[in-house]
Amino acid sequence: MSNQADNPCLSCGACCMTYRVSFYWAEADERGLPSSMVEHVTPHISCMAGTNASSPRCVALGAGTGGPMACGVYQQRPGPCREVQPGDDKCQRARARHGLAPLDGAI
Repeated sequence: MSNQADNPCLSCGACCMTYRVSFYWAEADERGLPSSMVEHVTPHISCMAGTNASSPRCVALGAGTGGPMACGVYQQRPGPCREVQPGDDKCQRARARHGLAPLDGAI
């Protein structure tokens, strides 16, 4: 995934505007996520800031340099972000929610 042509996520962002990205609180420290990008949901669960809203939008979305929707903490992103793959079911549902055409399979 070296450039925008290879990675549709860099111009999409639908997943980052659809799902709450929640994870065990210690993962933020383990991955080196900035505390300003993490919200506490419960004493044991945190989420990426902005994703715990009725209209989620991750604070890291668009903060990277690889494209208009590049993640600003891509290397440190938590497990739930790593699990979604271009073209998988979660990706396709997020794209549909935002009126985007389905991807023709994974990259």
